[in-house]
Amino acid sequence: MKTLRTRTTLAVALGAAVLALAACKKEPETMNTGTVDPMAAELANAAPPPPLPMIKSSHPYRCKDNSLIYVDFMTDDVSANFKAKQEAPITPLKAPEKGKPFVSADGKTTITAGEGNTITFNGQSCKFG
Repeated sequence: MKTLRTRTTLAVALGAAVLALAACKKEPETMNTGTVDPMAAELANAAPPPPLPMIKSSHPYRCKDNSLIYVDFMTDDVSANFKAKQEAPITPLKAPEKGKPFVSADGKTTITAGEGNTITFNGQSCKFG
């Protein structure tokens, strides 16, 4: 008998809670479904973004100290990706303009493209091939 009374009490309490929550908000929820974009005209007349650079050449280089480095030169001629080991994370390098040295954001890595199959990595000569 006691369990029946407990169940009834729980059912009544649950019903009262549901009714109380249902009565909280009388007005319907409104949502802004308009398609007005204040920048639509500017975006329609904007120039397309420049294409992302792709890998132009990718080579492992052996340096004078017998270490291997990996460099990907990009098609924009001012970007390169550097890895100190094959499985190491990529360090992006940027040159201020075409033909200038590629430098990492922290300034610790510098690569200068040389003649033919050589580059200079932090002051030492490196070759591929």
